[in-house]
Amino acid sequence: MDPVLIKVIQFFLSLSLLIVLHELGHFIPARMFGTRVEKFFLFFDIKFALFQKKIGETVYGIGWLPLGGYVKISGMIDESMDKEQMQQPPQPWEFRSKPAWQRLIIMLGGVSVNLILGVLIYIMIMFVWGKSILTQADVPNGLEASPVAEQLGFRDGDIILSFDGVPLENLNDASKILLVRSPETARVLHADGTEESIAIPEDFGQQLFKSGERPFSVFVLAEIETVEAGSPAEEAGLSSGDIIRSINGTAIDSWSEVRGFFIDYKDTEATLGVERDGLTTDIQVAVREDNTIGISVVLPEIQTTDITYDVDQSIVEGIRYGYWTLYDYVAQFKFVFTKEGASQLGGFGTIGSLFPGTWDWQAFWHTTALISIILAFMNVLPIPALDGGHVMFLAYEMITGRKPHDRVMEIAQVIGIFLLLGLFVYANANDVVRFLT
Repeated sequence: MDPVLIKVIQFFLSLSLLIVLHELGHFIPARMFGTRVEKFFLFFDIKFALFQKKIGETVYGIGWLPLGGYVKISGMIDESMDKEQMQQPPQPWEFRSKPAWQRLIIMLGGVSVNLILGVLIYIMIMFVWGKSILTQADVPNGLEASPVAEQLGFRDGDIILSFDGVPLENLNDASKILLVRSPETARVLHADGTEESIAIPEDFGQQLFKSGERPFSVFVLAEIETVEAGSPAEEAGLSSGDIIRSINGTAIDSWSEVRGFFIDYKDTEATLGVERDGLTTDIQVAVREDNTIGISVVLPEIQTTDITYDVDQSIVEGIRYGYWTLYDYVAQFKFVFTKEGASQLGGFGTIGSLFPGTWDWQAFWHTTALISIILAFMNVLPIPALDGGHVMFLAYEMITGRKPHDRVMEIAQVIGIFLLLGLFVYANANDVVRFLT
């Protein structure tokens, strides 16, 4: 099956599951408090529905526009903008007739379900598959530091031991921790065997985000594996097993430095300091017009360490994983309000790309849990038309003892809908631009 089609199927399966459960989070407490629910729809049914059936007081259905879903609750100003109903005298089964605390529970139901669902999925993942981490033993040559990380004192070949005194279990988490968790210090083990504490500036996460760099990657030595026949490298006498130690007198530690050097190189010849049989000699090599010399290097086989959990451990680890997933997403949300962050916003294409091109249940559930937690946070934002907007007005009512006027609610709802539509168009336009460019 085509990888794109597999991604699309996974996307719609995940989205449908999350929408239905989110709306159930509103539906169930509404019915518990005796509130009438007129509609329960997966996807939007503008003008017509693909399927609908009335059971009791509620019409259940599937719409044709896959932008979300909804429950239409009687006596509530929502995206349906049913002004005629709101002009009638309040009825005991309507949302507006219920106590504020009941209305608050109804509105928080969807967000609560998404948050709990995300954590439960992580618990299930930990129990069924466990997790894979990158340990010190998995990277014998250590990590490679990007230029912005080197400015702080990190070096190629480093192993990061801890942040703020907390041991680093998974080396893959180092970049994320520096980006969004604002640690003050890092304890590192250098390649020469010495340990050092490195102070991290408070705004380093912002610096890192603006640079666009990933601060650490697995260190890859510039050891030649193959030499292309007839290439400048072959003509210069380079061979398999040679290690590039310098270019034009500048010391080189890794393959990424070699690649970076040639990408920007403008001359037609370079001098490589090449280590062979323990001795280093200078070799002149021509540089082709495509800024390559015709070599490939030995790429290490990255091994990871698998961890398994019993039931009790899965619960603890799943909750911890869910907490940090939410924390990291909220922490990085501030980047949305920067030029770089706004340009990285994405719509359906970006979300769909999170799924693998082959069917993998572990990856599917990981992505579904992530999206569920993201939906919980996004829906609780105090924007009219979102659950958080309704919660904001309910909080005002509970604090002041006065309900906002229906006209105010209607105007806020319209503004919120336009804001969301604008954001939707912008995010998906970014996807189109990225695809085309």
